[in-house]
Amino acid sequence: QVQLVESGGGLVQAGGSLRLSCAASGRTLRQYAMGWFRPAPAKEREFVAAIQWSGSITSHADSVKGRFTISRDNAKNTVYLQMNSLKPEDTAVYYCAAVLKLYSNISESDTDFGSWGQGTQVTVSS
Repeated sequence: QVQLVESGGGLVQAGGSLRLSCAASGRTLRQYAMGWFRPAPAKEREFVAAIQWSGSITSHADSVKGRFTISRDNAKNTVYLQMNSLKPEDTAVYYCAAVLKLYSNISESDTDFGSWGQGTQVTVSS
């Protein structure tokens, strides 16, 4: 089982930027497709972004498209979420998650992901 640890959250003003990191240990990250999720009203976890194991395919939620970018560095066993033009409604705990590429090439469904980090808080002030 891969262990995931998020970092990079914090307090930022609206319009600002943050870069979240998700560091993996225990297994090599290239075995996994990765995703970022956040809680949302009426949902346990809302899809934010996902990336295929090599990084050649990505997906972003409509609510963050053009503002957030997911990327990965398999040599560093790390996945990133660059967050620009932040809005107060982006305030949430952000979780990274992993699914073995054997099971899914890329996924937007939280139920597909078997490993989760503890989350990092992002707060955007207006």
